[in-house]
Amino acid sequence: MSQRQLKNGYFILEGLNSFSTVYYLYYLYFLMQTMFGFGNKANLTLAAANGLIYAVGSFWAGRFAQKFGYFTALKWGISIAILALITGTQVNTASGQVVVMSIMVAGMCFTWPALEALVSDRETPEGVQHMIGIYNVVWSGTGALAYFTGGAMLEKLGMKSLFWVPAAIQVGQLGLTFWLESKARKPEVVRNSFEGLEPPSSLAQSASSIDPSRFAATRTFLKLAWLANPFAYIAMNTLVAVMPGMAHKLGLSTMAAGFCCSIWCFARLGAFCFLWNWSGWHYQFKWLLAAYVALVGMFATLLLAPNLTVLVLAQIVFGAAVGLIYYSSLYYSMDNTENHGEHGGIHEAAIGLGNFAGPAIGAISLQLLPQFTNSAAAAVSTLLACGLAGLMVIWRQGRIYQSPNPKCRTPAKK
Repeated sequence: MSQRQLKNGYFILEGLNSFSTVYYLYYLYFLMQTMFGFGNKANLTLAAANGLIYAVGSFWAGRFAQKFGYFTALKWGISIAILALITGTQVNTASGQVVVMSIMVAGMCFTWPALEALVSDRETPEGVQHMIGIYNVVWSGTGALAYFTGGAMLEKLGMKSLFWVPAAIQVGQLGLTFWLESKARKPEVVRNSFEGLEPPSSLAQSASSIDPSRFAATRTFLKLAWLANPFAYIAMNTLVAVMPGMAHKLGLSTMAAGFCCSIWCFARLGAFCFLWNWSGWHYQFKWLLAAYVALVGMFATLLLAPNLTVLVLAQIVFGAAVGLIYYSSLYYSMDNTENHGEHGGIHEAAIGLGNFAGPAIGAISLQLLPQFTNSAAAAVSTLLACGLAGLMVIWRQGRIYQSPNPKCRTPAKK
């Protein structure tokens, strides 16, 4: 089995992981609303806790994967998630479910940095672009499918399916991980592991010969993306947490909410497919800036949507915007680097910070200003605007000329 064939297996692992985690985490808020009467403030607090655990855990898990191996990290993460999900079927209290969620998220921290590193490992710059493209299409496609069908599954299969379905998928993931590891460690695979790929020595030589101006450009765009992506997740995780309340306001059932409120996921998938096949956005600040401005505007529109038509149209633009922002973060994290596990952990930790900050600000605003029903939308929108200011500061500090070819970029003269 070649490394290319092994990577096909990694993509299968990724798709299974995305479907199982999205189904559980996105519909947990509906379960908490139905079983324990959680409103927007309580669900936002729950989402903030989720994000904080993921931010801290992912940063550490990325280093763990880099030090002890990607397969070791995957096996630990999946095993922890299985244990948490099975325990969740037996827990009947709100506090117990919060503990279950915390353990499940802690396990998930080990999986995403390792998967990102596995698909990017030993790739040329062109190979990284191709592999990251496939990676983004796979996780966003299976995640969108999980969100779209999750409401129907929850209604038809019952609340316990929120645990049993992901647990069964994770058991399959664990078996596939052991199998892929055994194949990857076979002597003939190790001997031919660089067939069609870039050997580490070549990558190191390539990295050492990068023009200083190009290195400055890549570092600036990495900082831009690492700032923009958590703010995108501020918007996304806030949106997901208040989705049960939005569905109730618009008179949607859980099934209808899954169908109508998952459109942004499919728009994000479409953006990933487009960006995968078009590299003109690489190291172009105008595209990142346009996406971020659209993100801010569409987030406020979604939370204040007066009807289903506005909700649907705003989701299309919102999904395209978050798609470019996420793609930028992951691509710049994996481009021209050998520490894929560690950089993947930083990328995921930034996501966790966004997942924490947005819901936390929303919950605090609802606590301090309960008389204003739109206080959460206003507070988070203000936070997103601060992110826009931060992007402009980083861009000005970078002082990089725009050019279609990143190798031609040089620092601006004073």
